[in-house]
Amino acid sequence: MTAILYSSSRNISMESSRWLAAVASIWIQCSSGASYTFGIYSPVLKSTQSYDQSTLDTVSVFKDIGANAGILSGLLYTAVAATPTTTRGRFSFLHGGPWVVHLAGAVQCFVGYFFMWLAVTGIIDRPPVGVMSVFMFIAAHAQTFLNTANVVAAVQNFPDHSGTIVGIMKGFLGLSGAILIQVYQTIFNNSPSSLILMLALLPTIVTLMLMFLVTVHEAPSRNEEKHLKGFLLISLVIAAYLLFLRILENVVVFPQWAQIITFLVLLALLCSPISVVVKAQRADLQRLPPSITSSTSLLVDDPELETPNKLAVGYLSDYEEVPTDTVQRKASSILQPDEQKNLWQAMCTIDFWFLFVAMICGMGSGLATINNISQIGESLGYTTLARSTLVSFWSIWNFLGRLGAGYVSDIFLLRRGWPRPLFMVFTLAAMTGGHVIIASGFPGNLYVGSLLVGICYGSQWSLMPTITKEIFGVVHMGTIFNTISIASPVGSYVLSVRVIGYIYDKEVSGEGNSCFGTHCFMLSYFILASVSLFGVLVALALFYRTRRFYSRALLLC
Repeated sequence: MTAILYSSSRNISMESSRWLAAVASIWIQCSSGASYTFGIYSPVLKSTQSYDQSTLDTVSVFKDIGANAGILSGLLYTAVAATPTTTRGRFSFLHGGPWVVHLAGAVQCFVGYFFMWLAVTGIIDRPPVGVMSVFMFIAAHAQTFLNTANVVAAVQNFPDHSGTIVGIMKGFLGLSGAILIQVYQTIFNNSPSSLILMLALLPTIVTLMLMFLVTVHEAPSRNEEKHLKGFLLISLVIAAYLLFLRILENVVVFPQWAQIITFLVLLALLCSPISVVVKAQRADLQRLPPSITSSTSLLVDDPELETPNKLAVGYLSDYEEVPTDTVQRKASSILQPDEQKNLWQAMCTIDFWFLFVAMICGMGSGLATINNISQIGESLGYTTLARSTLVSFWSIWNFLGRLGAGYVSDIFLLRRGWPRPLFMVFTLAAMTGGHVIIASGFPGNLYVGSLLVGICYGSQWSLMPTITKEIFGVVHMGTIFNTISIASPVGSYVLSVRVIGYIYDKEVSGEGNSCFGTHCFMLSYFILASVSLFGVLVALALFYRTRRFYSRALLLC
């Protein structure tokens, strides 16, 4: 009797810990998108280090590589955190866990940005370009460690809604750039060198404070969707608030007191996810049998209550169902343990390379667009304010894609049985249309085109890790999806430098290095549209290869 009651209480504790871990991960994600702020501090980096534009672009390439090449973070997570916390004893955190990956990321974040700040402020001698590139790589590489620990731990804690939870984590990461910029503008009053110091300290402190709360638990699934919708709603409110602030700041100049008030409102919104933990714990306590909250001595004194059948039926039937092997397999992964693949085994499959090539087409063309959107606007006659607004809007569209793709694909997968790669087909097709709109050059085309490309680009960051988990397994998920993420800088380099940059230089006429008119980027974006269309065909091939796998998995569930 006492053992069963203890087990019920322990399940509730694990439930609450899962939700607390999710909130801690969300807060870490909100502070870990430092690489998205490069456009703010790059001018002071360029001026203090006497870089020309090509040298600055070289340093920026190391930022993109560091922020996407997360193979080491995946390997480390597999080594120290693949086993759920609940199977390793009371002091399991001493034997490893996601906190080890968080710690590695925090150290890299501090070292990279701190030495960059020392160089910018002149405290140390100006380093060679290669050394500065290493600083940038280390600083950006921290993001992969923090992101891997948060995303994979969340998937292990909420396996039945992996698309939704990945969308939430990736969505908050997408918002982190706007959040960090808001903090910087409020506290440091537009001092770019101070931003670099803030990036060295803030993500590091937040991670060190919260990393031990991010743990992995094997707990039965109860009302997950309801509480996950709470996270979705909060993220949408934060995104809408940031969008409202960005539009308002382009219209009026905020006095210092107004900036402080808007910052405090943002902090209150960022604290609101803790309400989901409170609601989840309250719901669990309401499901708890009344006998657990009363004196256990009364239960022991009543011999009839110690009868196993009465105990099981009378108390636990209303609380939880004991999962069968099928349900347990669903809760842990679509794949059984002997079907889980490591990185090498995954790379030996055609599915891995279909996914990798599709991401070169989708992530690569999307990243190339954001890298050049300001220059595209300039060539089409957009004002400086309009170009700044486009960049700000991009972060919101990126967030909506990350959040929406995970949630919507979960709904259609679980309720209608649509394989998740089908949504990759849809989003890449829509991205093709976005590139064509940008190439067309009609008035206002960038607003429409960047909306489509931004949403579809963000969708890939939610769909790809989830599909990786489903077809290769959760054990080595961090290593595999971080390897596939290398497709983003690879595709961006080819399409941005070798296609857009090369054609733009050919179209430049007259004095200076600027080009004006629709011809500057028209051919480039028709090429990008063709690349995205090829990605549609590759994703369609992946869909046909995996449709039977998804059908079988759903039947088993």
